[in-house]
Amino acid sequence: MKKIENFPIMFFASTMGLSGFVIAFEKINVMFDISNLIFLILKYFVTTIFLLILFLYILKIYYNIDGFKKEFCHPVKIHFFAAFAISSLLLSVIWSESFIYYIFYYIGTFLLSFLTIYIVSFWVKNTMYLNTLNPAWFIPIVGNLIVVISCNDNLPYLWYYFSVGLFFYIVLFSIVFYRLIFHDTLNTKFIPTLFILLAPPAVAFLGYTKLINGYDVFSYFLLNLTLFFVLLIIFMFKSFLKLKFYLSWWAFTFPLAAITLAFLKASELDNFFSYIGIFSFIALGISIVIVGAFTILAIIKGEIFIEEN
Repeated sequence: MKKIENFPIMFFASTMGLSGFVIAFEKINVMFDISNLIFLILKYFVTTIFLLILFLYILKIYYNIDGFKKEFCHPVKIHFFAAFAISSLLLSVIWSESFIYYIFYYIGTFLLSFLTIYIVSFWVKNTMYLNTLNPAWFIPIVGNLIVVISCNDNLPYLWYYFSVGLFFYIVLFSIVFYRLIFHDTLNTKFIPTLFILLAPPAVAFLGYTKLINGYDVFSYFLLNLTLFFVLLIIFMFKSFLKLKFYLSWWAFTFPLAAITLAFLKASELDNFFSYIGIFSFIALGISIVIVGAFTILAIIKGEIFIEEN
């Protein structure tokens, strides 16, 4: 029971990564006709994992409502509540040809709309310190961009989510970059969140090309910005070696899925990007296996269900 009471909201970052992998696999499967059966298995697997985590977190709320309130008011953990909404949106993409799509899409969109306004108001009303600032703050912002790409149609209201996501990405990136350069280095367990820097320009590229149904100067800008951050992360690769396992390792996964999808989309412009997309998909698959194995091992050892400040 103690484990349920300490069940962390960060677990939903795992379903973001797994869902992103399934979506990326579907795109690769369309290109190379690998196996529809594998996609079907992955689709049911990630949905089951999501529902299991949701069930366990609901139990946590029931048995430890104070713990839930504490997370919902925590300057870092509050951002991971958006991971639940994003996971729901990503699952809607996976189930896009089923009526289940509407359930996941509207739940995800409604919750993300609420959480975005709530979290921004949380920033304004509370004293936020730079030592609590890390790239995980991008999660609800990226979520607004994901609303655009998860919708089955190209509707005018999607520009609202794109505008909000892009505006706050610019604002937050400036603050986060300032914090990374001029203040203390990130706490070890938050170093993996640097990978989140890959996601906003990649998802914005996917969303923008969908909204305008084509490519223009700004889409090229977003694509090349994504490429720059990929090169930056590769250049900083040694910073991610020999890190102790934390649930924040799941931050490696979804951004890799985002850049995979962006580069596969960009292959319409130049076949060169298809090779980068395939390479990043392989890196995504490897990271899923490694992070998943460490997560299972940590669960067995009971290292995850520990109350944190």
